Amino acid sequence: MRLRHLWLVLALWGAVHPMVYLLGWLTQNGWSLTGLFATWQANAAVSGLSWDLVIAAVTLTLWILAEVAVRRNWSALLAIPATFLIGVSCGLPLYLWFRSRPV
Repeated sequence: MRLRHLWLVLALWGAVHPMVYLLGWLTQNGWSLTGLFATWQANAAVSGLSWDLVIAAVTLTLWILAEVAVRRNWSALLAIPATFLIGVSCGLPLYLWFRSRPV
């Protein structure tokens, strides 16, 4: 399998697998964003993981913006909403898929 295809497979996995857990939680606990944010701060371990993901998402966004400014690969900007609406597990491999496209 070519590496480019692997990035796309990982992006799909990163979109679907975490969403199964999120939708399960939302189904059990209600569709409350305040409840979800409260859960993200339930204890020090979860808070640390949440901040880790936020910092990774911001870093990825800055990297995408910097590279798009140079490479003019405008479609790669789609990885930014994927990162914040789905997660870093989708946004990062999706960006690598866009980035590995032949120029």
